[in-house]
Amino acid sequence: MNAFIGEKLSIITNKAQTTRHRILGILSGDDFQMILSDTPGIIKPAYTLQESMMNFVKSAFQDADVLVYLVEAGEKALKDEDFFQKLKNTDIPILLLLNKIDLKDQEFVEEQISYWQEELPNAEIYAISALNKFGVDSVLHRLVELLPESPAFYPKDQMTDKPERFFVNEKIREKILIHYKKEIPYSVEVETEEFIEDKNIIRIRSLIMVERESQRGIIIGHQGKGVKRVGTEARKDLEKFFDKKIHLELYVKVNKNWRNNAQQLKRFGYDD
Repeated sequence: MNAFIGEKLSIITNKAQTTRHRILGILSGDDFQMILSDTPGIIKPAYTLQESMMNFVKSAFQDADVLVYLVEAGEKALKDEDFFQKLKNTDIPILLLLNKIDLKDQEFVEEQISYWQEELPNAEIYAISALNKFGVDSVLHRLVELLPESPAFYPKDQMTDKPERFFVNEKIREKILIHYKKEIPYSVEVETEEFIEDKNIIRIRSLIMVERESQRGIIIGHQGKGVKRVGTEARKDLEKFFDKKIHLELYVKVNKNWRNNAQQLKRFGYDD
């Protein structure tokens, strides 16, 4: 989705479960409008937050005109066998994108294509490198061919359905995913309490929420260096994203057991 739109709407890290929400990217051409729905990766839920994440996947599956199943070269079948069977039996067109082929040799890529042709015979397979934009145009062209005729849903200059605060939260969470290990990134939620835009600057105040006091100390770090690094890196990304100077204040707060609290999850937007 980021490669198609040319803007980093979805955060990217090398950790599992980076994407938590269903994020719409809107791509408008001269004669088409494509609404791309980026969802969390498919997992077996272990707590209420993960159940909500999988509900985003189910809702996207139900209203999609085309399904795009993204796998990395070397990855095997879905962790959720029931969902994989749905893919095998659906009448919705499926494009399987074999990503990161730039990291593998040609023989390995060909073996992977054969493997997925056998596993998902109803899918069209494209070998791509989203990072290097290799094969991306071919996928985009095919998606446009598969789109049903319909009036545009959104104005041509709109890029997403998410508000500014959502992207602030995500940029901060991305830095936490990058810099912290084990359970810490998965125990964190970010909420932006203040977003004030002036002519030359945007002033932002955001809360980083963790589940336990010990996690709060880890996020803050020795002499506040941990949270300062997160803030500095997030601010630089946000200045590129909004094309404006950013003043970012970060605070860390304990919000016990928020991942299993339905009311809290609704407050954070996990109620698609």
